[in-house]
Amino acid sequence: MIEVKKVSKEFEKNIEKNKTIKFFADKDISFEVKDGEILGLLGPNGAGKTTLLRIIAGIMKPTSGEVIIDKKDFKKEEIEIKKTISFLSGNTKLYKDISCVELLKMCADYYEMDKNKVNKRISEVVKRFDMESFKNQRIGSLSTGQTQRVGVARCVLHDPHNYILDEATSGLDIISSQVILDFIKEERDKGKCIIYSTHYMEEAENICDRVVLINKGEVISIGTPDEIKKKTKTTNLRDAFFTLIGGVNNEME
Repeated sequence: MIEVKKVSKEFEKNIEKNKTIKFFADKDISFEVKDGEILGLLGPNGAGKTTLLRIIAGIMKPTSGEVIIDKKDFKKEEIEIKKTISFLSGNTKLYKDISCVELLKMCADYYEMDKNKVNKRISEVVKRFDMESFKNQRIGSLSTGQTQRVGVARCVLHDPHNYILDEATSGLDIISSQVILDFIKEERDKGKCIIYSTHYMEEAENICDRVVLINKGEVISIGTPDEIKKKTKTTNLRDAFFTLIGGVNNEME
């Protein structure tokens, strides 16, 4: 279980010489994700999704608030928590000059996996993501879809309990996207805890049990897709989002 409690992140940026302003990328955000649930984190580019996911994964510290994972506090048990996490970003860069299998073996060492079980686990992951035909190729020679599958394989090798997925299918073809989405649903059915961030509203409506809609760093609605559609008297999450923010023109102001 992942609990996000009143998390805020403030940044400072230069607007002109010797003049800076402070702003919140995320402000006072709270929600929880249960085991056996896919929670969608939805919003447009710049809404604060990636910053929030980095905080949840322990990559970035919040200005205020806290994240509790499986009843453990990052301040006291950071290493133990990170061993249970898989963090995947759509723009993650992989080493280009090694093969897929070499990368997976390197990740196994990083996660201190049982050396007697590594080869079997790699074979399982290679098969699950249909990587057999290119598992020994240099990563730099792979297509976008193949590279993303390697990225997912890298993140799930240690069989994590908590998944934090940021735009995992961004830019992928329909087949590669479906391979990843099917895997996510399978992990949910095994009782895993999954946060799935995307700006593809239709995809989220298909895969997520509940969603958190955020805009300009703040939560604007939480609930099941059906609950949010009913609340906004709309037929899809895209229209629901625009209803909640007062329309497209309001978003562009």
